[in-house]
Amino acid sequence: MKVALVANTSWYLFNFRRNLASALRASRHDIVTIAGPDDYADRLRAEGLRHIVVPFSGSGVNPIRELRTLLALRRALRIEKVDVVLSYTPKGNIYTALATLGGGVRLIPNVSGLGRAFIQGGWLGTLVRLLYQLTMRRASCVFFQNADDRALFVRQRLVAAPRALLVPGSGVDLTRFAYAPPPDEGQGLRFLLVARLIWDKGLAEFVQAARAARRIRPDLHFAVLGALDTSPRRGATREEIARWTEEGTIEYLGMTDDVRPEILRAHCVVLPSYREGVPRSLLEAAAMGRPVIATDVAGCKDVVEPGHNGLLCRPRDPQHLTEKILEFAGLPADTRHTMGANGRRKAELEFDEGTVIGRYLEALGQLR
Repeated sequence: MKVALVANTSWYLFNFRRNLASALRASRHDIVTIAGPDDYADRLRAEGLRHIVVPFSGSGVNPIRELRTLLALRRALRIEKVDVVLSYTPKGNIYTALATLGGGVRLIPNVSGLGRAFIQGGWLGTLVRLLYQLTMRRASCVFFQNADDRALFVRQRLVAAPRALLVPGSGVDLTRFAYAPPPDEGQGLRFLLVARLIWDKGLAEFVQAARAARRIRPDLHFAVLGALDTSPRRGATREEIARWTEEGTIEYLGMTDDVRPEILRAHCVVLPSYREGVPRSLLEAAAMGRPVIATDVAGCKDVVEPGHNGLLCRPRDPQHLTEKILEFAGLPADTRHTMGANGRRKAELEFDEGTVIGRYLEALGQLR
């Protein structure tokens, strides 16, 4: 079958779905990837994939621009004579469903998170819910990354329960993200946030908690790894990052294509997000044997068993996050090491990327 993988960024497909594309090709499917323009488009092509760029905008709502995107996507799917689309990201899911209306193309969307508009509500949230209702009913099946999102979509009648299937996030490559012993603690513990630098990831809470924790434990170190977001008001500015760095609250590491060296340097990975699908950063940290501290929200709580492989804190509560950071720092080293080993076992048992790929191969096999 001719299978298209669609997301709003080429970065997403390269980092999260490259192994799936390879597995589908190995199973003799003809693969095309379609996504927005960024530096990763050429990298997908270098992997031997036919990659088409469509002008997705990350958070744009300009109707003329969005219509152009929709028409370009529809044209690409028609020219490529696609049989099945595997779509990702909120905008990728909705636009793909709209672009295939009347075309006989079968859909398998993956709900990897609800998206900002869905969560915040208002007129845009209402519109997004309506679009989901109109489009998801056309899907052959819909993959959800956590039970909370699945239950919400079923309860709001956005998708029928028999077609709403759970997968363990996007999975993690257990070979690439191999277990490694924790680093020496002689210079103090290092806490790492890996995320786009937007407020919804809990960036402000992480910075406030770092500042408060260092007043009590100056030996603790806090680092942030991730790209700045160019959308207005969604995330921190360069000036804010520079101020936090200059005052010694955090170390900003910039962006990298390979997070493994920084996870290796960390004693704990932190993600105070407001809501997730299943966060890849926590899966990668767990696979490498690092304990995690995250918020008790959909997606994050799927990865963290409190006291077993990490700790949970309340969302949007920097004081509670500070308490959990200090609690973790106060644990015996052996306990922290055991948490890391437990995280690796949890990743092996529950979040192997091979399991996710197998679910896709099974779903495609049922469409033949």
